[in-house]
Amino acid sequence: MTSTRSPLQGITVLDLGQIYNGPYATFLMGMAGARVIKIEPLEGESMRQRTLIGGAALPFAMLNSNKQAVTLNLKTARGRELLISMARRADVLLENFLPGKLDKLGVGYDVLSEANPRLIVASGSGYGSTGPYRDYPAMDISIQAMSGAMAVTGFPDGPPTKIGPALCDFSCGIHLYGAVVTALYEREKTGRGQKVEVAMLDAIYFSLASSLGLYFASGNYGGPVDFPQRTGNTHSGKAAAPYSVYPAKDGYIAILCTNNKHWVSLTKVMGREELAADPRFDTPKKRANLSHEVDAVVGAYAARFQRDELFALLSPHHIPCAPVRDLAEVTNDPHLHQRGMLEWMDHPKYGRIAAARSPLRFEHQPPPELKPSAELGEHNSEVYEEWLGLSKEEVAELKRDRVI
Repeated sequence: MTSTRSPLQGITVLDLGQIYNGPYATFLMGMAGARVIKIEPLEGESMRQRTLIGGAALPFAMLNSNKQAVTLNLKTARGRELLISMARRADVLLENFLPGKLDKLGVGYDVLSEANPRLIVASGSGYGSTGPYRDYPAMDISIQAMSGAMAVTGFPDGPPTKIGPALCDFSCGIHLYGAVVTALYEREKTGRGQKVEVAMLDAIYFSLASSLGLYFASGNYGGPVDFPQRTGNTHSGKAAAPYSVYPAKDGYIAILCTNNKHWVSLTKVMGREELAADPRFDTPKKRANLSHEVDAVVGAYAARFQRDELFALLSPHHIPCAPVRDLAEVTNDPHLHQRGMLEWMDHPKYGRIAAARSPLRFEHQPPPELKPSAELGEHNSEVYEEWLGLSKEEVAELKRDRVI
């Protein structure tokens, strides 16, 4: 049964988010059916300004699909009044400024909640609104450094290394979405909104589970780390082997065996069944302790094949593996396009892009139509006149006074 009603239909979100984590949370809400009104300063949020630099346009286009765009100068008294007026009609207001910025502007949680007790105010930041780090500026790479993520990334003989994807930002955005939806659920029972927050440092911590397992297994509970934290492409907790990336004839392939069933299957495919019975390799931990020997065997086998040929050979035996693909392969992936996760779009400003939908799927709702990210202030009239009820003359005056 297909439903025409989306899960968050009827919910209005005021999006003061910038860069990645805030806009991603509201993107997920918009793709789940919420009306998202992106509120930007007159010059546009900082990610929009990056669109002047070549390919930096794509992140903005991806994260701001299916949103209405308005401008609002919160440094003016009239601008703050308009935000409060919008908050009275909204369900959610989300921001990811430094903690306390909205309070300094005079539109913090207490003011907004008084105007609309049902409002959910969601805040994302690097370190949260409490604790000794709360005022530190934060970007994805600085949280990678502070969280230990950089310390465990790279090879043992190399320096701490930045993770390629912006995992701290997007992990925070995902958690912000979860916090907002949870608060909306509670509001159904209590009738009241609340403030929710997610810190990037908190959100990324659980992703270090394997490395933390290795740390605590060493018996070290507070002293300096006295073993190599960076494990390259091997398992971060030194708990499994093979678990690495191996050169094939024309590229690389990741192959891992996290249990004995995987290992037995791999030895059969390689024609090395004697290794499955070898007591030196009969548990994942033993194999991990002899990972150099295991990797030598698996690496020699992988080098005999083309990358995709080996993937096709191993996959039917339920051996976890995958080709290491580049961005051209991923953006043109037939699987992602057939599922509707990716869709080629001729963006009116940025040209042809592989636009992405939400990873969240709902059984009875078809994937929503993708709408290109809006121009700065494109929906000022629609929001301020049609939704907020201002006259054309009032909107013209606001524009003249640089309030919008």
